Amino acid sequence: MPHLPRLQPRRQLVIPLALAGLLAAASTPARAQAPARPDPTTLNPAATGGFSPRDTPLGLGAAGYAKILCSAIFVSGRDEAEARRNSAFFLTPEAERDHVTAVVDRERTIVRVTVRGVVTRTAGFYGDQGCVIHPEGTDSVFFTPTPVTTTLPDARTLPWPMGDAVADAPWPAGLDKAAVDAAMALAFSDPEALTAGMLVLHKGRIVGERYALGATADTQLESWSMGKSLTATLVGLLIKEGALSLDGPAPVPAWQGKDDPRRAITISHLLRMSSGLRCASPGDADYAPDRDGYPPHVLIYTGAIDVFRFSTSRPLQFTPGTEGRYRNCDPITLGSLVRHVVEARGEEYLTWPQRALFDRIGIRRQVLEPDAYGNFVLSGYDYGTVRNWARLGLLYAQDGVWQGTRLLPEGFARFVSTPAPGWATPRYGGLFWVNGTKELDAPPDAYWMAGAGGQRVIIIPSRSLVIVRLGHMRGDTVGMTLLDKAVRRLVDAVKSPG
Repeated sequence: MPHLPRLQPRRQLVIPLALAGLLAAASTPARAQAPARPDPTTLNPAATGGFSPRDTPLGLGAAGYAKILCSAIFVSGRDEAEARRNSAFFLTPEAERDHVTAVVDRERTIVRVTVRGVVTRTAGFYGDQGCVIHPEGTDSVFFTPTPVTTTLPDARTLPWPMGDAVADAPWPAGLDKAAVDAAMALAFSDPEALTAGMLVLHKGRIVGERYALGATADTQLESWSMGKSLTATLVGLLIKEGALSLDGPAPVPAWQGKDDPRRAITISHLLRMSSGLRCASPGDADYAPDRDGYPPHVLIYTGAIDVFRFSTSRPLQFTPGTEGRYRNCDPITLGSLVRHVVEARGEEYLTWPQRALFDRIGIRRQVLEPDAYGNFVLSGYDYGTVRNWARLGLLYAQDGVWQGTRLLPEGFARFVSTPAPGWATPRYGGLFWVNGTKELDAPPDAYWMAGAGGQRVIIIPSRSLVIVRLGHMRGDTVGMTLLDKAVRRLVDAVKSPG
């Protein structure tokens, strides 16, 4: 396993070498256009909780490589060679990364990846839904791609934060400008950090912003597990509306049998990653590849399965609320509940986040990528600009209130930033990481959204700070070391806390 730097969640996604093995070839017929949705079990038994024997670790690694490269090129606009070097390898077993051949079909917007010449998988670009892994045996998806439009005017016509126009105003009193500038420079000081963008808010005002590696304020960058915190936000909206209850049982249809122990799982348990569902992750201290096989935590990203059916099909491993584990099945299960509520009201699911959240806080485009069945894989397949993430951080810094209107339930920001009782150490809250172990060189009230590869939105209420840093996967270790030092300088730059 690679070294996990400070600030890198210990249960982040890592692909163990022991998973690589002998692989079967996969056929890739011509891409179909808008096919009817089939029974998922016909195409892939993993869709309902089983595991398809055709899906080998090598094939799954090829699928993940194709998806990441596709998104880097068609969503982020990155150079192919640069993206392959710095990001695409992440979900491919390390021993196989030098044996990958990728072909980018820009006309058909498909990326085709072959590993060791024996297995080929593809991913395609589907407009506002970004890139999606095609299930084995097809070059297609089983949902109708849907344009996502904003009701907001051109961002240049409105002031920050509803727009991008930044007023030229005197530097805020009580904030050391030289220290802020030094912190920003520090985050970009080593090219090996691969820092693509960083922004600092103080009391909601942009006081530092910088980009590199070809990124701009408009670049949709890889964000990974910061999407979990976005899932929490969407759930929070529905709790505020009364459609879900924080402490009520999770209304998953598959769990409603009279003797089903999963009926005891609450929304709160899922937010705190303590549902107890069996969803092994390579980050589990007791994970053993020989015993546990390919981890479900990773299969959600690479399996081209119906992730909602898969996650809600998992049996219990622990009594709900007693064991905190960083596992993708909990946020994905929450995502399934969001879809159920939205569609039960007769609303369009793929466009709902834009209407319900993004338009209300000044975000004109955020790419949320689904599985092949049209379910958001919002445990990690999400792309946003630095400013988008700053707006989301600001929403929490303002206790869920936006320009005088409460969007999230009163106390919800406190809930997500409070250590979850099921965790052995106070490191996790409600789909946000918390600073109970001083993992971050910052005040104890700091909490943050975190994504693999060094993606962070750090909220420090006692200093009125929101800090966003996005970068590329290979720069993770160096980037997080520099960010930790930069955060310390930013905290010290606030001479009048509060």
